[in-house]
Amino acid sequence: MVRRIKDEEIAKMYEKKLCNISATCSALGINRLTFYRRREKSKTLQKLLEEAEESLLDWAETKLISHIEDGDITTLLFFLKTKGKKRGYVEKVENDVSINGFEELMRSLPVDDD
Repeated sequence: MVRRIKDEEIAKMYEKKLCNISATCSALGINRLTFYRRREKSKTLQKLLEEAEESLLDWAETKLISHIEDGDITTLLFFLKTKGKKRGYVEKVENDVSINGFEELMRSLPVDDD
């Protein structure tokens, strides 16, 4: 007889595997399709998985803040570029679109005077 894995077990493993579905399925011995079907059918599982994802984001934010407090410039710049956009901390990308590829190709062809 195959044992049915409880929603709570799936959610606990999902959180342990940092919300990675493949790793969760592998650890539980189920396939991805089973995971997706269970998630689709169970409102309880959906809620538990959402809570795990929120918990992971909280953990990541805590790590990010810790690195900022330690003076990690790379982390600080990342934070400012993502959270400080309203204050002008953005990377500006400029593209030269003055000539298109077809025009450039036509100009590179030799002129035929016939």
